Amino acid sequence: MARERFAFGPFLLDTGREALFEHGLPVAIGGRALALLRALVEARGQVVAKSALMDAAWPDTSVEESNLTVQIAALRGRLRASPDAEDWIATFPRVGYRFAGPLSVEQHEAPTSHARSPALGPKPSIAVLPFTSMSGDPEQAHFADGLAEDLATDLSKLPGLQVIPPNSSFVGTAGPTDIRSVTRELGVRYVIGGSVRRAAGRVRIGVQLTEPAMNRHLWAERFDGDLADVFPLQDEVVGKIVAALANVLPLAPPATRRRTTDIEAHDFLVRGRVLLMHSPGGNNLARTLLAKAIALDPASAEAHACLAISHYGAAVNYGEAAEANRVLGLACARKAVSLDQNDPSAHRALGYVRLYAGELEEAEAEWQTALRIKPNHADILANMADLRILQGRPGDAVAWVERALRLNPYPAGWYYWTLGFAYYAAGRYAEAVDALRKEEVGRLPAKRILAASLAQLGRMDEAREEARRFLEINPGFLACRWAATQPFNRHEDRQHFVDGYLKAGLPR
Repeated sequence: MARERFAFGPFLLDTGREALFEHGLPVAIGGRALALLRALVEARGQVVAKSALMDAAWPDTSVEESNLTVQIAALRGRLRASPDAEDWIATFPRVGYRFAGPLSVEQHEAPTSHARSPALGPKPSIAVLPFTSMSGDPEQAHFADGLAEDLATDLSKLPGLQVIPPNSSFVGTAGPTDIRSVTRELGVRYVIGGSVRRAAGRVRIGVQLTEPAMNRHLWAERFDGDLADVFPLQDEVVGKIVAALANVLPLAPPATRRRTTDIEAHDFLVRGRVLLMHSPGGNNLARTLLAKAIALDPASAEAHACLAISHYGAAVNYGEAAEANRVLGLACARKAVSLDQNDPSAHRALGYVRLYAGELEEAEAEWQTALRIKPNHADILANMADLRILQGRPGDAVAWVERALRLNPYPAGWYYWTLGFAYYAAGRYAEAVDALRKEEVGRLPAKRILAASLAQLGRMDEAREEARRFLEINPGFLACRWAATQPFNRHEDRQHFVDGYLKAGLPR
């Protein structure tokens, strides 16, 4: 059966999966907001009457029109949170609303079954589902997302336990509430879910641990406290989960880690790290948010690490103030490591900086240090693929990304960028096209490799169209400038990419 996907700005609404993505990442919005957005985009620029919208969001239910006004306002607010913000919804007083922005529509065949095999092997494994924000404020979704991600990070340090992070736990074909489907698709035994309510200086966290295959609830608890005490509460949650699992797994408590104690700084950090390297505009906004986090908490190693990647990535991928951003990126990465030598994100950032400075051995040393701290750090496993490509070992690069995808089988879009990069380097152009056309990739700069792959396959019309789309977002791209930033060990490997870019019609 065909399904429609509507792309606008950094967003993609997939009607078959009933999900909204931003820069390839799932957006946490309520079912009514999703139904309203779908009704608006399906009208393809026509005004939708208020009565029709209320029928879409509240089927078989009589509600006051004010409910529609509230939901539309919340939806507008969430869409405007994007760095490419536009007012996507136009109001026609006393009549209805219209989707006002440019919109592209794609038809896709819905899969009859999920093609992925279980992600993990025989080791005990657990999936952390995205936490639900109960605050009624779309902005608070960032707080809930960050809490779930931090919980997964803490649990991943437990020896002998493999953890699927929240981004992967968003299983669009099954829906995040279908717990048995989650366990089947991710190949995990245990599942953690939760909710967060944050209001008036207080926070309430509800968490439950289940073993769906056995239809067992192992533990559930609610935690209440002042917002200023959210991080001790989070440590308490981890401790309770470890205690609950102690009956079935011989686990030691995770090593403690330094983290910010400033809740506002944490909010800026969470929002900034999501936007890293998704587009020039998104990356610029990430830097602004991360700088605010550091101003509030100068001792946050993770914020410095993310800022390092943002600066260096702007130089390498977007050609923005190359020398200044490289200097700032290196300084931020060194600062992150000096603040916390046991933070894998700090070593990951310094490795990234070393890699694109051409110091490949030093980059590998930093990433191996990070993997000793957190052996199942899927992001770093995927980063290792970039190193192998630059070393002229594309076959090994593919293996590294595939290992990362087993640990994080529903990742952020840049994993598929890296996989496509590796496939192209190996001359496996058709597989590169398949990877880079995944909807999770969204509007990432990986489109340039997609254009090159299509060109190498002789599919010139498609290649030129992808090159055009890439240049819409990256108008300053030059193949020679890109080549100058890529520290390949062998000139012929660098030239292989440049040839593909030029063949696709990208500027020299």
